[in-house]
Amino acid sequence: MAATKEAKQPKEPKKRTTRRKKDPNAPKRGLSAYMFFANENRDIVRSENPDVTFGQVGRILGERWKALTAEEKQPYESKAQADKKRYESEKELYNATRA
Repeated sequence: MAATKEAKQPKEPKKRTTRRKKDPNAPKRGLSAYMFFANENRDIVRSENPDVTFGQVGRILGERWKALTAEEKQPYESKAQADKKRYESEKELYNATRA
């Protein structure tokens, strides 16, 4: 019975990869429309539900975001667009000074 099954091969140890450290001078990424909404409404949700956990607050915020109409999301979408433009311009400047 042991002859029919292959003998287990010793596994090669996995090589550890190291992450490259982020440059502290690099520009911060732009926030999404949802993140602008969540930052604005997180304290409101906490005050309405003082006994909920961090994860439950996120779940409530997600449900509220999904319930918004496209018209109600528009201010957050425009903030996200502006923040994306800010990030892109800062990134261009950062890359120009690095090179």
